Amino acid sequence: MDPARRAAHRPAQLIHHYSLFAQADATAPRLCRDFVRAVLFTHDREHLVMPAALCTSELVTNVHLHTKGTAMLRVRLTPARLRVSVFDESADPPVVARPGGGGAVACWGRGLALVEEMADGWGVADGRTGRFAKGVWFELGLAGCGGPASPVRVK
Repeated sequence: MDPARRAAHRPAQLIHHYSLFAQADATAPRLCRDFVRAVLFTHDREHLVMPAALCTSELVTNVHLHTKGTAMLRVRLTPARLRVSVFDESADPPVVARPGGGGAVACWGRGLALVEEMADGWGVADGRTGRFAKGVWFELGLAGCGGPASPVRVK
């Protein structure tokens, strides 16, 4: 959308925060992915939809596959950055799987490697947030669509 036509109630300088709770089941990745897509379309950030949807889906899928309970999704949109955090109830740290040598192709286990490749940065949130033991986040710059523009930051 042309910035001159932006609605007066959505000025570009505001910081927007959104949250969503989803059960850690097979429907959670799609629910959270669609939520992030809706936020980005609402704020005229269509160029971020594909990388943000993929990264969100990968993080929420990890919650479904490796934990029980609820996932909490947080979206923070500033004029310069999109940050999506996915919190779960497991204290186990995330592991980035690397493809093995010899041309072996795994059917799963590459989600965080995809996030690492697509996002400008990703990491693990420090400390607990209520009943949630950890949060894994990624960031995308609004100028581009992700990629290795800056080093991976782990907090």
